[in-house]
Amino acid sequence: MDIRISGTVSESIVDGPGLRYVVFVQGCPHNCPGCHNPQTHDFDGGKVVDTDELFNECTEDPLIKGVTFSGGEPFCQAEALYALGKRFKERGYHLMCYSGWTYGELVRKAEREEYVGKLLGILDVLVDGRFILERRTLALPFRGSDNQRMIDVQASLAEDKVIEVTDI
Repeated sequence: MDIRISGTVSESIVDGPGLRYVVFVQGCPHNCPGCHNPQTHDFDGGKVVDTDELFNECTEDPLIKGVTFSGGEPFCQAEALYALGKRFKERGYHLMCYSGWTYGELVRKAEREEYVGKLLGILDVLVDGRFILERRTLALPFRGSDNQRMIDVQASLAEDKVIEVTDI
């Protein structure tokens, strides 16, 4: 299945816990001032690749234990990321995703968009919320501004309320 990406990082320690493979999707509707990845905003930018290529590149490295979907806005390409993420989960990888939408916004989107719900359903951790330049911080792990939350998605779905990650 094809996906439009800005790029990948084969070994990252700054985009989630442990050594991770990161997929930066192309296209974002949020356009947050001060965004760390403004080159990912244009929906026509980047390059189109096959998800098999990304899967194979990641799984060739035995040190990688987790995968992060970043962007851009991953939920704008939910179907392709669900298909890719499902394969990673079947291999036992920890799956993390960044989104400019809040958890609540994504849950509401999932009522209208099947693959938004499916992608949300396979995630371990979601960093939610737009980057807000005035609230920028370097003090919180894996977040750019202090309004963003790290959410335990599986616990949140099970309890039907936001459960934040406290020990990552």
